[in-house]
Amino acid sequence: MAFRDLREYIDRLEQEGELVRVGAEVDWDLELGGIVRRATETKAPAPFFEKIKGYPPGYRALGAPVANYRRIAIAMGLPPDSSLEELIEFYITRKKDPIKPMVVSSGPCKEVIDRGDKADLLKFPAPMLHLGDGGRYIGTYHIIVTKDPDTGWVNWGLYRLMVHDSRTLGGLVLPMQHIGMLYYEKYEPRNQAMEFAICFGTEPVSNLVACFGIPMGINEADVAGAVRGQPVELVKCETVDLEVPASSEIVVEGIMPPHERRDEGPFGEYTGFSGNVARPMPVYKVTAITHRRDPILTTCAAGVPVDDTQAPLAVAWSAEILEDLRQREFPVRMVYVPPEYSLFLCAVSTKVPYTNYARKLAGAVWATKAGTHIHYVAVFDEDVDVTNLTETVHAIFTRCHPIRGIYQEARMPGTPLEPYLDPQEKANKSSATCLFDCTWPKDWPAQNIPSKISFQTSYPAELREKIQANWRRYGFKGESP
Repeated sequence: MAFRDLREYIDRLEQEGELVRVGAEVDWDLELGGIVRRATETKAPAPFFEKIKGYPPGYRALGAPVANYRRIAIAMGLPPDSSLEELIEFYITRKKDPIKPMVVSSGPCKEVIDRGDKADLLKFPAPMLHLGDGGRYIGTYHIIVTKDPDTGWVNWGLYRLMVHDSRTLGGLVLPMQHIGMLYYEKYEPRNQAMEFAICFGTEPVSNLVACFGIPMGINEADVAGAVRGQPVELVKCETVDLEVPASSEIVVEGIMPPHERRDEGPFGEYTGFSGNVARPMPVYKVTAITHRRDPILTTCAAGVPVDDTQAPLAVAWSAEILEDLRQREFPVRMVYVPPEYSLFLCAVSTKVPYTNYARKLAGAVWATKAGTHIHYVAVFDEDVDVTNLTETVHAIFTRCHPIRGIYQEARMPGTPLEPYLDPQEKANKSSATCLFDCTWPKDWPAQNIPSKISFQTSYPAELREKIQANWRRYGFKGESP
């Protein structure tokens, strides 16, 4: 059964040992962010802050809501210890049968309604997450809803949000993002403001799907319904022509005026680095805020992986690329975009049907929606488990020839978030790509291909089964791996 709201999800996280209630008073100015970052880096449970300095009782914040695969599995309604491959295959299977949302007359997000001057962003404990951030970032785990003025397609996306003042937000709006495509290519050329709605604290699947990178033209609400197995309930906004998840903890409504910019950033990002500079970016002007009583703000303190900014995308991008390659009839076994590498690498295990196949496969990866964010592709033979980082690292440095196995391409699309780009490349949004071909050359005689030495490959099946069955009798603790 799908969760009705964030509060049910919080209760389930606590039951599964994935949440800790922080009853001590915590300061929104760096302390809250520091706790979230520390919890993330030490793989501790998600911190649920119940008392925040300067805010009334009941105003709470949930940190690191989906910072690991256990929490993502719980959010999707799967057993907490589901494997990564199970998560990927579940998502691929479920999304094939979209379920349209259901519009309802009202919902919990309408318990308190503030319009105009009463709408105050600082009413909520927006945290200063990292030393050096350009401001308080209220938006690090949420949904931004926008609409295509021509087709009516509704986009849900997760794009960072910094508080400029009580009625204004700023965010990194890039041309390659769906929100950027709508704003820069459609609204701004017409000198037209773009309406938005920002939803904090939705039921967990909706928020996951909003950051999954669904292709343009497909409504994330339909995909969320598919993953949940039942429709998402939506309710109409107060001041803009948009609909939002009815169970949201907080909803911020407003417009993005054309040709208006304010400096936004810097911010500690999913790459594990700060961008170090502020850039002129579009602004979000608030017209109304609605929220539940005793609202809960969701937040993550992005940084060195793995956290909420990489883990969900690792599942989604792996699934999207795997599904696309299968549809194109590439003989792939598995695809994995490891969050540990800040999502910059895609690892693919596959059969190799012909010479130079890896180059064609890499081109297909880069042609996907998720592939636009990926700058390294590593292609492996199908005997490599690409979800196992130990295996992939070993294969890269033992199977990839230092010269013949590495292919580089300059002047490719990029973003200013890539830490290794120089200032000019960041300004021009110009990057590069690299392929590591870690497959054995197709023209090598069989006797020239080295034999892999491992438990699975170097011992008879009968002996392996005996060793695994007797593992604890030998004196080892736990089950045999």
